[in-house]
Amino acid sequence: MLKLKLHWQILIALVLAVLIGAWAGQEGTLFGVRLYSVFDFVGSLFLNALKMIIVPLIVSSIIVGIAGIGGGHGLARIGGKTLLYYMATSLVAILIGLFFVNLLSPGIIDGQPANEVLGLSQQQAGIARETVGERGANDIAGVFLSMIPANIVAAAANGQMLGLIFFSLLYGFFMARIEEDFAEAQYNFWNGMFNIMMAITDLVMKFAPLGIFALVAKVVAETELDQLTELAQTLGLFAAAVLLALLAHVLIFLPLLLKFLGKVRPRRHYRAMAPAMLTAFSTASSAATLPLTMECVEKNAGVSNRTSSVVLPLGATINMDGTALYECVAAIFIAQAYGLELGFATQFTIVLIALLTSIGVAGIPAASLVAIAIILAAIGLPLEALGLILAVDRILDMFRTSVNVFSDSCGAVIIARSEGETDLLVDEQPAVKTA
Repeated sequence: MLKLKLHWQILIALVLAVLIGAWAGQEGTLFGVRLYSVFDFVGSLFLNALKMIIVPLIVSSIIVGIAGIGGGHGLARIGGKTLLYYMATSLVAILIGLFFVNLLSPGIIDGQPANEVLGLSQQQAGIARETVGERGANDIAGVFLSMIPANIVAAAANGQMLGLIFFSLLYGFFMARIEEDFAEAQYNFWNGMFNIMMAITDLVMKFAPLGIFALVAKVVAETELDQLTELAQTLGLFAAAVLLALLAHVLIFLPLLLKFLGKVRPRRHYRAMAPAMLTAFSTASSAATLPLTMECVEKNAGVSNRTSSVVLPLGATINMDGTALYECVAAIFIAQAYGLELGFATQFTIVLIALLTSIGVAGIPAASLVAIAIILAAIGLPLEALGLILAVDRILDMFRTSVNVFSDSCGAVIIARSEGETDLLVDEQPAVKTA
């Protein structure tokens, strides 16, 4: 039987998931077994397997990468380039979102604010309050405080990525500065762990098409046909503004960076990153996709572990191009729907807060909704306004996560090129890994 490449296997799984999920719904059965429960079980199993390898993979990868860089100057140089890239691409993403939401004006219907047409039910308002709670701008400071965890074991258990990254950076930095015998033993241990974790990642990804099929089929089964019709009628223009802005960012801006700064062909990079992007789409989680992102960047795109171990874990935590873009579009859509006059000062405020919160709230559950709540408070809109976008938030989350992951991978290639790496997407490099 012909072996299909991983990205084709995942694409076929996505198509089958939509068809079978729509057919089965939440009550469909096969041989007396409810299919929705099977989707939920298999999808959760796949997500658990991905999450299982995140902590040891990221810790070992960062420690080995930092120790390999050597001097503090090298670490500061790569770290500085990484932060500059992430801030610049997030800002451009926000401005692209600003352009499309002003062009389409999804919050204005027939010249009137869309709030009267859409309506805001008490149920939606209650869901918004429950999702975001009493969180506000002070939570950003709390996230930055978590960069220095009081208990590294607890941080690992709770998935506090910023704390793990900071500890691993320190560990790798000072590991290269102890006595040579001890340093060599430590390096061999962590390098061995990294290689073991990459092998386990290979094993998990053999089941990626099955896991992704189950995850997407579950989402489709949960969505009623009449809900889809209603969403298309009321929130279609808002979703179109978000999707067009995301497409412009991922198909125009980022490829230009790859071509002129990374000196690589964008089309080949798309092929190299296809498995990671499709997995990000189905899981809607940059962190859960991180093991596969690292594998695609290193094995398919040819970036060294020295670079990827610094750029990618930071990117999965703080680089949220798609999220920042979505925050901006959503906030302005809600402002339009409530009839708020959007002058230059108001839009500048939204851009600035979206840029800062895309980094600051990355570790908070329902991060984009929390960030949008902060923006709404800053421009004087009620929290209940979040109810306008809750219906399409989950679907759009899948798209913006794919953009986040692709931007991370572009950053790894560009920074690797700036560090003098030459084996990026060379001809003998496989386009994608096969399962």
